[in-house]
Amino acid sequence: MEYLPHFRREVTAFTAAARRAVGSAPPVPACPGWSVVDLVTHLGWVHRMLTPVIRDRSTSPPTGSFVVPSGGDVVTAGLVDWFAEGAQELAALFGACRPDEPAWSWSREHTVGFWLRMQTIEAAVHRWDIEGAVGGSAEALDSVVARDVVSQTFEVMVPARRGWHAAPAGSGETFRFRQTDEPREWTIRFEDDKPCLVDGPGDVTLAGTASNLALFLWHRLPAAECGEIEGDLAVLDRYFALVPPT
Repeated sequence: MEYLPHFRREVTAFTAAARRAVGSAPPVPACPGWSVVDLVTHLGWVHRMLTPVIRDRSTSPPTGSFVVPSGGDVVTAGLVDWFAEGAQELAALFGACRPDEPAWSWSREHTVGFWLRMQTIEAAVHRWDIEGAVGGSAEALDSVVARDVVSQTFEVMVPARRGWHAAPAGSGETFRFRQTDEPREWTIRFEDDKPCLVDGPGDVTLAGTASNLALFLWHRLPAAECGEIEGDLAVLDRYFALVPPT
C-alpha cells in the first residue's frame, strides 16, 4: 500500500474541515471532552513531535518544544495555518525517506515506514472526527485505508493498548470481524495475556464495512451502528475491557 498519497489527502481534508470552524469552538462528539481546538492542537503537536525524528532518522525519543498559536477556546486562522504547515513539512519528509530507514518509535518497529502508516491512520480517523464536529456528517474512511486500520489494530494497537493500560487477562474470548464491502475477515482470540489472530469462527461476529469496523475498533462507533452482530453480545461488550481505548 502506498501510504503517502492517503496521508496527504487526509491532512488536506482535515485542514479544510478545521478552516470551517474558524471563529468558533465546536465540540468533537467522537472525542468526548475535546473541542476542535484540542483536536487540531493534538494532531499538529504529533506532527511536530515526529518531524525531528524523521528528519534526523533519530533512534531516541524526541525532546524540545514548540509554540502553538493561541486563540483561547476558539479556532483561529493562525492555528489552522500552523497545523497545515506542520502536516506539509512532515509529508515532505516522509516523501524524502525510504520506509525501512531507522526512526525511533514507541512500537517494536523502529522505522520511518511505521510512522507513515501510523500517521496515515491517525489522520484518517481524526479527519472523520473533525468532519463530524463541523459538518454533522463525516465521510467514511477510504476502504483501502480502513482495511489497513483493522489489520494494524490487531498487529500493533492491541498489544500496545494492553501495555499502556491495565487490561485483564483473556479467558479465551474470540472475536470475528467480517468486512462486508470486500470478502475479508479477522478473528482474534484473547488467551491469558497473549492475544493472537486465529482461523475459524468467533464467540461473536461483527460484520460491517471496512470503515465501520475501523471506527468501531478506534472506539468511534458503537457496534449497533456498524452492521450486523451474530453470537454472544456479552462477549462483544467485553472487547474494550480487553483492549482499553486510548
